[in-house]
Amino acid sequence: MPIGQFLLNVFRIVLIDLVLAGDNALVIAMAVRSLPKRERRIGTVCGAALAVLIRAALTLIAARLLEVQYLKLAGGLFVLWIAWKVLRDVSEEPDEAAVPKRLLQAIWYVVVADLTMSVDNILAIAGAAGGNFELILFGLALSIPFVVFSSNLLADLMNRFPVTIYLGVAILGQVGADMVLTDPSLQRALHPSDAFRYGIEAGVVAALLIAGRIRARR
Repeated sequence: MPIGQFLLNVFRIVLIDLVLAGDNALVIAMAVRSLPKRERRIGTVCGAALAVLIRAALTLIAARLLEVQYLKLAGGLFVLWIAWKVLRDVSEEPDEAAVPKRLLQAIWYVVVADLTMSVDNILAIAGAAGGNFELILFGLALSIPFVVFSSNLLADLMNRFPVTIYLGVAILGQVGADMVLTDPSLQRALHPSDAFRYGIEAGVVAALLIAGRIRARR
């Protein structure tokens, strides 16, 4: 590969990582938010690193992942569950005695959520790398510091300003609903229009926020 093309591909991969890191960082921040600061960083780094290693293996079959029925459906439901869990836990005091268990649980959440949300990311990096596996690994590895930095920043922000948790839940609600509605099985069964999809996404976000407020008042 000519050096000019190689450098251009590197630049494209960096831009892709920057653009696509946001949703993943938010999910990770939500998953580790309730952990003490030190464990939060451990959970974020370990979860993101494990997810990237698995992503590298999946890159070889990346084009087929978009056609796997129920993958995005399951991932979307998992993201919605994380959003509800955050709303459920937001008013509860952290149980410091359960930190080891919660840390392993948070790492598991990070890995599953990151993988189910990263199919488009894998495809974009694979395309920008022009089939060069070393460049693909570079792009996936580069996503770790972007996601770790962003997720830790978001987690600190949510702990300092609790109102931002509801904004994060709203974004996760939209992301989760969109993943569910764009799963190949539902696409074939429902053929949802853009208006229908946006309406469902708005309804899911509203339902999450209303349910969270009702629970908080109780």
